[in-house]
Amino acid sequence: MNPNNKVNYSKVFKVFEKYYLLVPLEIFGENPYKTLISTLMSARTKDDTTLPAAKRLFKKAPDIKKLGQLSAIEIEKLIYPVGFYKVKAKHIKNLAATVLEKFDGIIPRSQKELTSLPGVGIKTANLVLNRAFHIPAIAVDTHVHRISNLLGWVHTKTPEETGRELIRTLPKKYWPSMNRLFVSIGRQFTTKRSLVEFLGKNNLI
Repeated sequence: MNPNNKVNYSKVFKVFEKYYLLVPLEIFGENPYKTLISTLMSARTKDDTTLPAAKRLFKKAPDIKKLGQLSAIEIEKLIYPVGFYKVKAKHIKNLAATVLEKFDGIIPRSQKELTSLPGVGIKTANLVLNRAFHIPAIAVDTHVHRISNLLGWVHTKTPEETGRELIRTLPKKYWPSMNRLFVSIGRQFTTKRSLVEFLGKNNLI
């Protein structure tokens, strides 16, 4: 690894932007409700499976109020075959009730409040903050974790460790686009070999 890569953030982000392809769930853009629910659904599920399931759900429940009127069984049928769909359906049902009761039907815009919702972890909360509210946050999934380690920016064993290290070292101006770009690159280069070849070809490692 080139020791200078640790501070060569600008080059990495420029290259990744050049090769960027739309990440499926980004189509929900600045809609906090749809971004939150689709991200919750996407845990341990490929976006290509999550997207049609999310579209089915949002056609039936275009807002949080309509979502709150659905039963967990109805939600299950709409979001199948996403991974752990039964558990996620319960989370979604309870999340809708919580948002309607505690937050007057408005998706909260702080990490603390978002992670208080059923089924919402730090990664999901940070994605919502970034995509829907344009609040800088680092959402670390397997792609961000894997690529950050290959670049030599971190030397960590878990996404949680990676998140803590990136918050400490990565300039804040890069936070908003990190997940979007790194996930896009990770989806295109799915094996370690192809990813290393891509990074090497572009003189990033």
